[in-house]
Parts: sequence; structure tokens; C-alpha cells
Amino acid sequence: MVLRQFGEHFFEFCKRSGYDHMLRTLGGNLHEFIENLDALHSYLSLSYQEMNAPSFRVEKNGDGSMHLHYYSDRRGLCHIVPGIIGAAALDFFNIDISMEIVNQAEEEERTGKKEHIVFLVTQNPIFSYKERNKLFSSPQNLAYSERQIENQLNKEVLEKADTVRGRGSAICPVKKSHWKKIRGMIALGRGKLLRGFDPVYPKNLWIDPKTFCNGLPFHMVFDKELRVKQAGVSIQKIVPGLQTMGICLDHYFSITHPEVPFTISSIQKFINSQFVFQTRREMMPESWKQRPMLELRGQMIWMEPVQCMLYLCSPLLRTLHELEERQMHIADIAPHDVTRDLILLNQQRLAEMELSNQLERKKEELRTLSKHLEEEKKKTEALLYAMLPQHVANQLKEGKRVEAGEFKECTILFSDVVTFTSICAQCEPIQIVLMLNSMYLRFDRLTTVHDVYKVETIGDAYMVVGGVPVPVSSHAERVANFALGMIIAAKGVKNPVSGNPIQIRVGIHTGPVLAGVVGEKMPRYCLFGDTVNIASRMESHGVPSKIHLSSSAYQCLKYKNFEMTERGEIEVKGKGKMHTYFLLRNKTATENEIMGRPLKELCQLRQRRTSHQL
Repeated sequence: MVLRQFGEHFFEFCKRSGYDHMLRTLGGNLHEFIENLDALHSYLSLSYQEMNAPSFRVEKNGDGSMHLHYYSDRRGLCHIVPGIIGAAALDFFNIDISMEIVNQAEEEERTGKKEHIVFLVTQNPIFSYKERNKLFSSPQNLAYSERQIENQLNKEVLEKADTVRGRGSAICPVKKSHWKKIRGMIALGRGKLLRGFDPVYPKNLWIDPKTFCNGLPFHMVFDKELRVKQAGVSIQKIVPGLQTMGICLDHYFSITHPEVPFTISSIQKFINSQFVFQTRREMMPESWKQRPMLELRGQMIWMEPVQCMLYLCSPLLRTLHELEERQMHIADIAPHDVTRDLILLNQQRLAEMELSNQLERKKEELRTLSKHLEEEKKKTEALLYAMLPQHVANQLKEGKRVEAGEFKECTILFSDVVTFTSICAQCEPIQIVLMLNSMYLRFDRLTTVHDVYKVETIGDAYMVVGGVPVPVSSHAERVANFALGMIIAAKGVKNPVSGNPIQIRVGIHTGPVLAGVVGEKMPRYCLFGDTVNIASRMESHGVPSKIHLSSSAYQCLKYKNFEMTERGEIEVKGKGKMHTYFLLRNKTATENEIMGRPLKELCQLRQRRTSHQL
């Protein structure tokens, strides 16, 4: 059941994939449809050369049923066939069929064992009589017998007669001999009635043997013993042995499709299939020994009066390259043979496919470049956002001018390293760089934790601001928590001279500032105003490892759960006497919260402490 349903789904899939029209035109009834499946597979093999298709042969029975012979080297898939054939019969011919296996065997072929399944196919109409009349009156289905047509015409005339009688008019009976005239008139006028066709044959064949062999350059005639009786001129040119009449055809050719023994009885079984012959290398002239073998594809016609088989064929060539490999020319193929068009059209198709592949490769390269460009753009933006506030950077990217902005209240922090000048005098430059880099990496991380803006670094001086460029009411608390984190982080940075942790001074002041972008070549977002100067003085007049607060900063933090102590009045350069304070700690936040340590890092820290204690 699963395989049958798969066959039905596969049929629908083929229709949706663009093969609907091709499948519909295979035949006007189910018998013709099945007969031409091998031809369809042969055509598809031009594009899909690795395709391993099954083979079908159908026989009509006297009771209207059919025997379908299915050959395949893939065992166990025969139950897909009823699904495919049943779906095609229902969709294309409006008939319901039942298929049952009446014989199953394995046959030894040249390429190995093949599964040979024989299905009994019985057809059951699924439409009513009137629906069938409508269906069979269409140009696609002309399957009425003359008796059915006559019955239908009789019915229509009787209906008309009843109508006229109802009106009180008399009619004359129509003689039966008139039906031929009526059928002829309708057939000529509408062309919808099926009429018997009897071809007319000449008493003598009006073509001489020379013209026949020239006009069909790739044909061969052979008898029941496979002895060649005649051959076309082009095939004689390629296989000179065929000029010797009476030779055995199987000495020079092998059958590659269908995979049957080279005997008349086997060929007659598959008389409706396309046959592919391939030349035998050992029988070819020396000039052909290094070339690919020639393949011929065509149909077999059994000529009963002379008891001979006619093989009408053409070279199986797909491209100009294959033609050149065999050192053949278009002129070797008869002008009426569509192989010429097939080669040229296929060559054009290959060129279009190559162009399409090139476009696809270019598209893939563009996608890769676009991806790399996007990655580089993100890196550039990250670098730009590290130098400038994001909204300022976006304005500059758009070519807009960034106007200076006034912030009525913000909190500014300055810090520096104690005895930095002395350290620089006693160390190598690289040691100073490493020390500052280690310190600044810790500080930069804290700016993200507490959401403050890093303005700049000059030497050992580090400057941040809260409430700029995005105004927030909690600017003082953010900067205060950041300052506490700086004191803790500095303990992890070693003095390259003494090996002890470095000490920093921190100064904080709150007040108004003016902020804007300065410069074009290396633009910087700078702060201006007396608030900046006072914050710098708080740092320079501070105490090592202490956070020095101005009175305005103290007022902002006074009721914010921070512990602070009064320093008193001090003389501030350029500002005179100022009342200042020291920030000691945050009453509600732990050290881990101040440092923004993740849970994983906390667990590792605890493990290190435990192992150290042990």
C-alpha cells in the first residue's frame, strides 16, 4: 500500500515538475500511453545520462484487458507501478483500473538478473453514460464504435421526432441507408466522429533501391537468422562489413536497450520499444579503435511478406562534441532526420546551461562577497561605535552635521595611575603598554556593565561620563558604581616595577556640559565646560585607591544607598576652597554585582578560593 501510494505521489510530483504536458501527449489511450513510456525514458536519458529506467511492454487481450510486462534490475519496486499507472489512467483517460500480478520471475540478462513482472490490467469506466458522451466528443478522445455513434444519432432523431409530434406535425420515416450520408456530413463538417480508415497502397513501390538507401542512410534489413539483406549508405561507411550482404548483424552490433538477447523472438516481444544498437569495437576499422563506439537508436518493423525486420534508426548523438569525437559531420545525417536539430538544439541548451551555471557561480561569489562585506561592515561599525556614540556615528554616516548639545546635568569621572611618571621612568615601553592595556580592558568591560560612556583615554588618564550622550536620571549612580568597580579591577593589574597591584585615583563631579563632535579626519565626541575641569581637579587632588567626590556629586548620591564620608574643605587649584567627600561603597550591591561577574565566572572563582584554602 505504501509503495502504491508513493507511485501516486510520484506521478503528481512529475506533473508539478513540468512534465504534465509531455505525459499527456504520450498516447490517446492507456495502451498507447504505456507503449510510449520507454520512448519517454529514452528521451530523458539525453539529459539524465545516469538514469536507470525500467522497461514496459503491453499486450492487448480479447476481453479488453491488458497484460503489462515490467522489467527492472531494481527488485522490490514493482508495487510502485500500479500507483503510477493507476494515477495516469484516472487523470488522463478518466478510467479506473485494477492491476494484479499474475506472474513474477527473474530473467538472466547480459547486465545481470532482471525482475520480470506481469500485471493483469482491467479497465473500469468511472463516468456515467452522458459524461462519457461529453468526454468522447472531445477531439482528444475519439473512441466510439460506429454502432455507438449510430445509436446516439438514432436517439437524437427520435427525440426530435417526439418534439415535432408534440406540435402536431407529421414527419417522414428516415431510411437506414441515409445514416451513411448523415455520418459523412457530420464527420466532414465537424470532424468529431470516428470513421474507419483504410490506407491506399500502390501496386508497385515507386522508389528504387539506390534512392531508398540514400534517403534512409541509417537503416538495416535483416532476416530471422540476423543475416543483413540491405543497409543505408552512411551505416555502410561507418561499418564497412555491412557491405557484404548476408553477414550476421550480431557480429557487428550489440543491443544496449532494451536489455534482451539479440534474437528475432526477443526483438518481436519488444517491437514497440526503441532499440539502441552499439557497434562492437573488435569489428570496427582501425580508424575507429580509439574513438567512442557509435550508437544507433530507432524502431523495429516486422515485414511479414518477406519475413524480415526493418530497423529504421539514427545516430544517438547529443552534442557537437560527441559528433566530433566520432569524426562525423552533420552532412552524414539525412536532412529529414531530426537528429540534426536535436544536436544543434542540445548544443544551444548546453550553452544556455553553462551560461546559467556561470551566472549561478557569480551569484554565489556575490553572496559570499556580500557576506564578507557585511562582516567587515559590522567590524567597522563596532570600531566606529567604540569611538563615537551610536546615534552620532549614524548621523555622520548619513552625511548629516552633528549639532552640539547642551546637557543640564551629567556626572563625569576621571582616573589616573598613582606614580605613573615614576613607573614609566623605570620600565620598558612595552611593559607600560601591557600594564595600561590590562587596566583599560577591565575598565572598558565595566563601562558596558554600568552603561556609561567612555569619552577618551590620554596616557594613564581614563574619562567616562554618565547621562551623555543619552540623558538618564541615574547618571550619578552609574558612575559611582563604575568607580567602585575601577578600584576593585585595579587590584588585578600589576605594577611592572614592584609587582604589587597598581593604585589609581578617581575623581567625580556632577554638573552641566556642552557635548559635540570635534574634527573631521579623526572625529571625537568631546565634552566642554567647567564641569570637566572640576572633575579633573577632583582626580588630581584625590587620594590613592579612593574615590573623590565634589559636593554636587555627593548631593546626587546622598539618598541613593551609597556610603560616603566627608573629607572636608581642601584647596583646589584654580577653584579655591571646595568641600569634598569620599565614596566608600554601595550598601545594597555586592562586589560581584559591581563587577558584573557572570554565574560561570563566580563558580570558577569560588573553586579557586576553595582549592587555595585547602
